[in-house]
Amino acid sequence: MSYQIALNFEDGVTRFIEASGHESVADAAYRQGINIPLDCRDGACGTCKCKAESGRYELGDNFIEDALSDDEIADGYVLTCQMRAASDCVIRIPASSQLCKTEQACFEAAISDLRQLSASTIALSLRGEALSRLAFLPGQYVNLMVPGSGQSRAYSFSSLQKDGEVSFLIRNVPGGLMSSFLSNLAKAGDSMTLTGPLGGFYLRPIQRPLLLLAGGTGLAPFTAMLEKIAEQGSAHPLHLIYGVTNDFDLVELDRLQALAARIPNFTFSACVANPDSQYPRKGYVTQHIESHHLNDGDVDVYLCGPPPMVEAVSQYVREQGITPTNFYYEKFAAAA
Repeated sequence: MSYQIALNFEDGVTRFIEASGHESVADAAYRQGINIPLDCRDGACGTCKCKAESGRYELGDNFIEDALSDDEIADGYVLTCQMRAASDCVIRIPASSQLCKTEQACFEAAISDLRQLSASTIALSLRGEALSRLAFLPGQYVNLMVPGSGQSRAYSFSSLQKDGEVSFLIRNVPGGLMSSFLSNLAKAGDSMTLTGPLGGFYLRPIQRPLLLLAGGTGLAPFTAMLEKIAEQGSAHPLHLIYGVTNDFDLVELDRLQALAARIPNFTFSACVANPDSQYPRKGYVTQHIESHHLNDGDVDVYLCGPPPMVEAVSQYVREQGITPTNFYYEKFAAAA
């Protein structure tokens, strides 16, 4: 039986390989053209030591403690020359993708759907045969090339890949390169190029309650994560707080409601910062975090939004005297 292994390199590149339960991860990677650093292949040098962030695997006992200690094993470290997968896994590689002789994957696709959700948000879907081979971790992003410009912009997936199609939520920035193309020139069938996937902001195994905090189009990675959670289920409660500046910035509320219907222990709320808003819940995201959402620190917090929001949430959590078990965040800023 083969399993899918996500290799996350320190330069942000993620590559996926297939590994059988009978071969080491290092051998599987090498067979597929990726050279994880190693010297001995015998569990003696520790050169191939990596961090397994999720999944089940076997290490055996064919290695020495100088290469991998009991404490490191307890913390999830592995020797890829000894590790054999027993499920899909995610492994953090402490080396760049270039050092491992691999690079970002490149995909060609065509615009399958293009909608103006509001004055500030564009929904873009791409479809192509090549995308049926695209694998990514929910929450990651790709670089989308703006046709004819030679420049690209980074966008998080807002959906899982299904039948060769993926989707994005794109901030409509006045004068923005991608925004201008999508608003004025783009049409269904136009070709676009994606490179990736990239990024260390992705859904980890759910081992405790989750608090998800989204600002504006920072909602995108969370809808992808929630699609994954809807497929696999969760024994822990999940709460999303979605904050925007103006009423017209609120999008995808129907989609969130549909996800809440599919995920029994998922709840969400939205808020609008503009004091003149007609929306019933006003203010910033931090004003709507309740004490039970932080669960006395036994919580994983995921945050995606503009830098001021990330800083404000970080300061708020510190002021509560609470340290979340894990705090994952991604900052983004719109490019003009």
